[in-house]
Amino acid sequence: MTEPAIGLVLHSPEGVAYRFDPGALGLELLPTGGPGAYARHEVLHEPADLARWAVASRLRPGPGGLAISAEDVAAARYLRDALWHIAVARAHGEPLPAPDLLVLNEAAAWRPPAARLAPDGGRAWRTPVSGTQILAAVARDAVDLFSGPYADRVRECSARDCHLVFVDTSRPGRRRWCSMEHCGNRHKVRAHRSRRDAREAPQGEPPVRLSP
Repeated sequence: MTEPAIGLVLHSPEGVAYRFDPGALGLELLPTGGPGAYARHEVLHEPADLARWAVASRLRPGPGGLAISAEDVAAARYLRDALWHIAVARAHGEPLPAPDLLVLNEAAAWRPPAARLAPDGGRAWRTPVSGTQILAAVARDAVDLFSGPYADRVRECSARDCHLVFVDTSRPGRRRWCSMEHCGNRHKVRAHRSRRDAREAPQGEPPVRLSP
Protein backbone atom coordinates (compact mmCIF):
# COMPACT_ATOMS: atom_id res chain seq x y z
CA MET A 1 0.00 0.00 0.00
CA THR A 2 1.06 3.59 -0.52
CA GLU A 3 2.33 5.89 2.19
CA PRO A 4 -0.01 7.20 4.91
CA ALA A 5 -1.87 10.46 4.50
CA ILE A 6 -3.76 12.76 6.80
CA GLY A 7 -7.00 11.75 5.14
CA LEU A 8 -9.66 13.02 2.80
CA VAL A 9 -11.91 15.90 3.82
CA LEU A 10 -15.55 14.83 3.63
CA HIS A 11 -18.76 16.60 4.63
CA SER A 12 -21.66 15.29 6.68
CA PRO A 13 -25.28 15.73 5.44
CA GLU A 14 -25.36 18.82 7.68
CA GLY A 15 -22.33 20.26 5.88
CA VAL A 16 -19.81 19.70 8.69
CA ALA A 17 -16.32 18.88 7.43
CA TYR A 18 -14.40 15.94 8.89
CA ARG A 19 -11.37 13.87 7.95
CA PHE A 20 -11.66 10.30 6.79
CA ASP A 21 -8.60 8.10 6.28
CA PRO A 22 -9.60 4.76 4.73
CA GLY A 23 -6.07 3.47 5.23
CA ALA A 24 -5.25 2.67 1.61
CA LEU A 25 -5.19 4.40 -1.76
CA GLY A 26 -7.37 1.61 -3.17
CA LEU A 27 -10.20 2.68 -0.84
CA GLU A 28 -9.77 6.44 -1.17
CA LEU A 29 -11.67 6.48 -4.46
CA LEU A 30 -14.86 5.11 -2.90
CA PRO A 31 -16.17 8.31 -1.22
CA THR A 32 -16.41 10.03 -4.64
CA GLY A 33 -19.71 8.26 -5.39
CA GLY A 34 -20.60 4.72 -6.32
CA PRO A 35 -23.22 2.28 -7.61
CA GLY A 36 -26.89 2.28 -6.67
CA ALA A 37 -27.77 4.49 -3.70
CA TYR A 38 -24.21 5.86 -3.58
CA ALA A 39 -24.72 7.59 -6.93
CA ARG A 40 -26.27 10.59 -5.17
CA HIS A 41 -22.80 11.37 -3.76
CA GLU A 42 -21.16 11.49 -7.21
CA VAL A 43 -18.43 14.12 -7.53
CA LEU A 44 -16.49 12.84 -10.56
CA HIS A 45 -18.12 14.66 -13.47
CA GLU A 46 -15.18 16.09 -15.43
CA PRO A 47 -11.39 15.81 -15.62
CA ALA A 48 -10.87 18.60 -13.10
CA ASP A 49 -12.83 16.60 -10.51
CA LEU A 50 -10.60 13.55 -10.88
CA ALA A 51 -7.53 15.80 -10.77
CA ARG A 52 -8.66 17.36 -7.48
CA TRP A 53 -9.25 13.93 -6.00
CA ALA A 54 -5.82 12.70 -7.11
CA VAL A 55 -4.00 15.70 -5.61
CA ALA A 56 -5.85 15.21 -2.28
CA SER A 57 -5.20 11.45 -2.23
CA ARG A 58 -2.17 9.72 -0.71
CA LEU A 59 -0.79 9.42 -4.26
CA ARG A 60 -0.08 13.17 -4.16
CA PRO A 61 0.78 14.01 -7.77
CA GLY A 62 1.53 17.67 -8.43
CA PRO A 63 -1.54 19.51 -9.76
CA GLY A 64 0.43 20.94 -12.68
CA GLY A 65 1.59 17.58 -14.03
CA LEU A 66 -1.71 15.80 -14.64
CA ALA A 67 -3.14 14.87 -18.04
CA ILE A 68 -6.69 13.59 -17.49
CA SER A 69 -9.35 13.08 -20.15
CA ALA A 70 -13.11 12.61 -20.06
CA GLU A 71 -12.52 8.93 -20.83
CA ASP A 72 -10.35 8.69 -17.71
CA VAL A 73 -13.23 10.04 -15.62
CA ALA A 74 -15.58 7.38 -16.98
CA ALA A 75 -12.96 4.70 -16.30
CA ALA A 76 -12.48 6.00 -12.76
CA ARG A 77 -16.19 5.69 -12.03
CA TYR A 78 -16.24 2.18 -13.52
CA LEU A 79 -13.26 1.08 -11.41
CA ARG A 80 -14.66 2.75 -8.29
CA ASP A 81 -17.98 0.92 -8.57
CA ALA A 82 -16.13 -2.39 -8.89
CA LEU A 83 -14.01 -1.52 -5.85
CA TRP A 84 -17.17 -0.82 -3.84
CA HIS A 85 -18.53 -4.30 -4.58
CA ILE A 86 -15.23 -5.99 -3.78
CA ALA A 87 -14.58 -4.00 -0.60
CA VAL A 88 -18.06 -4.64 0.82
CA ALA A 89 -17.77 -8.34 0.02
CA ARG A 90 -14.36 -8.45 1.73
CA ALA A 91 -15.70 -6.59 4.77
CA HIS A 92 -18.51 -9.13 5.21
CA GLY A 93 -16.46 -12.23 4.40
CA GLU A 94 -18.42 -12.93 1.22
CA PRO A 95 -17.13 -14.31 -2.10
CA LEU A 96 -15.51 -11.65 -4.25
CA PRO A 97 -17.71 -10.81 -7.27
CA ALA A 98 -16.12 -12.16 -10.45
CA PRO A 99 -17.22 -9.35 -12.84
CA ASP A 100 -15.74 -6.72 -10.54
CA LEU A 101 -12.51 -8.67 -10.19
CA LEU A 102 -12.15 -8.53 -13.97
CA VAL A 103 -12.49 -4.73 -13.87
CA LEU A 104 -9.96 -4.41 -11.06
CA ASN A 105 -7.40 -6.76 -12.58
CA GLU A 106 -7.62 -5.09 -15.98
CA ALA A 107 -6.91 -1.69 -14.43
CA ALA A 108 -4.04 -3.15 -12.39
CA ALA A 109 -2.40 -4.26 -15.64
CA TRP A 110 -2.16 -0.69 -16.93
CA ARG A 111 1.13 1.20 -16.68
CA PRO A 112 1.42 3.03 -13.33
CA PRO A 113 3.10 6.42 -12.86
CA ALA A 114 6.89 6.40 -12.66
CA ALA A 115 8.26 7.51 -9.31
CA ARG A 116 11.36 9.69 -9.02
CA LEU A 117 13.41 11.06 -6.15
CA ALA A 118 12.91 14.79 -5.69
CA PRO A 119 15.79 17.16 -4.75
CA ASP A 120 14.38 17.51 -1.24
CA GLY A 121 14.58 13.75 -0.75
CA GLY A 122 10.85 13.19 -1.14
CA ARG A 123 9.00 11.16 -3.74
CA ALA A 124 7.65 12.75 -6.89
CA TRP A 125 6.22 11.49 -10.17
CA ARG A 126 7.57 11.73 -13.66
CA THR A 127 5.19 14.04 -15.49
CA PRO A 128 2.82 14.19 -17.15
CA VAL A 129 0.82 11.70 -15.09
CA SER A 130 -2.17 10.43 -17.05
CA GLY A 131 -5.55 9.49 -15.67
CA THR A 132 -4.91 5.90 -16.71
CA GLN A 133 -1.70 5.84 -14.69
CA ILE A 134 -3.52 7.17 -11.62
CA LEU A 135 -6.15 4.44 -11.90
CA ALA A 136 -3.43 1.82 -12.37
CA ALA A 137 -1.87 2.92 -9.08
CA VAL A 138 -5.27 2.75 -7.35
CA ALA A 139 -5.98 -0.73 -8.76
CA ARG A 140 -2.54 -2.12 -7.87
CA ASP A 141 -2.87 -0.80 -4.34
CA ALA A 142 -6.31 -2.45 -4.07
CA VAL A 143 -4.89 -5.78 -5.26
CA ASP A 144 -2.16 -5.53 -2.60
CA LEU A 145 -4.75 -4.71 0.05
CA PHE A 146 -7.33 -7.39 -0.78
CA SER A 147 -4.66 -10.09 -1.12
CA GLY A 148 -2.37 -9.00 1.69
CA PRO A 149 -2.09 -9.26 5.48
CA TYR A 150 -4.72 -6.58 6.11
CA ALA A 151 -7.39 -8.14 3.90
CA ASP A 152 -9.29 -9.40 6.94
CA ARG A 153 -9.29 -5.90 8.41
CA VAL A 154 -11.35 -4.30 5.65
CA ARG A 155 -14.46 -3.08 7.45
CA GLU A 156 -17.58 -0.97 7.14
CA CYS A 157 -18.17 1.83 9.61
CA SER A 158 -20.18 0.57 12.59
CA ALA A 159 -22.65 3.46 12.42
CA ARG A 160 -26.04 2.29 11.19
CA ASP A 161 -26.38 5.18 8.74
CA CYS A 162 -22.80 5.14 7.40
CA HIS A 163 -21.38 2.69 4.89
CA LEU A 164 -17.86 4.04 4.40
CA VAL A 165 -15.25 1.28 4.07
CA PHE A 166 -11.78 1.40 5.58
CA VAL A 167 -8.90 -0.90 6.45
CA ASP A 168 -7.97 -1.02 10.12
CA THR A 169 -4.19 -0.71 10.23
CA SER A 170 -4.06 0.04 13.97
CA ARG A 171 -2.00 -2.32 16.11
CA PRO A 172 -4.91 -3.51 18.31
CA GLY A 173 -7.23 -3.86 15.31
CA ARG A 174 -10.22 -2.33 17.09
CA ARG A 175 -11.16 0.55 14.82
CA ARG A 176 -14.96 0.78 14.48
CA TRP A 177 -15.66 4.15 12.93
CA CYS A 178 -14.92 5.83 9.61
CA SER A 179 -13.83 8.85 11.65
CA MET A 180 -13.80 9.63 15.36
CA GLU A 181 -14.62 13.23 14.38
CA HIS A 182 -17.86 12.12 12.76
CA CYS A 183 -19.43 8.73 13.46
CA GLY A 184 -17.31 8.03 16.55
CA ASN A 185 -18.31 11.35 18.09
CA ARG A 186 -21.97 10.84 17.20
CA HIS A 187 -21.87 7.46 18.94
CA LYS A 188 -20.36 8.99 22.09
CA VAL A 189 -23.02 11.72 22.12
CA ARG A 190 -25.85 9.19 21.74
CA ALA A 191 -24.38 6.98 24.47
CA HIS A 192 -24.07 9.96 26.81
CA ARG A 193 -27.67 11.01 26.18
CA SER A 194 -28.87 7.45 26.74
CA ARG A 195 -27.10 7.27 30.11
CA ARG A 196 -28.41 10.70 31.09
CA ASP A 197 -31.97 9.81 30.15
CA ALA A 198 -31.72 6.58 32.15
CA ARG A 199 -30.59 8.52 35.22
CA GLU A 200 -33.31 11.16 34.85
CA ALA A 201 -36.17 8.78 34.09
CA PRO A 202 -38.83 8.84 36.87
CA GLN A 203 -38.70 5.86 39.16
CA GLY A 204 -41.73 3.66 39.52
CA GLU A 205 -44.04 3.98 42.53
CA PRO A 206 -42.93 1.94 45.55
CA PRO A 207 -44.75 -1.34 45.86
CA VAL A 208 -47.91 -1.33 48.01
CA ARG A 209 -47.54 -3.44 51.13
CA LEU A 210 -50.74 -5.19 52.14
CA SER A 211 -51.48 -5.72 55.81
CA PRO A 212 -51.60 -9.35 56.90
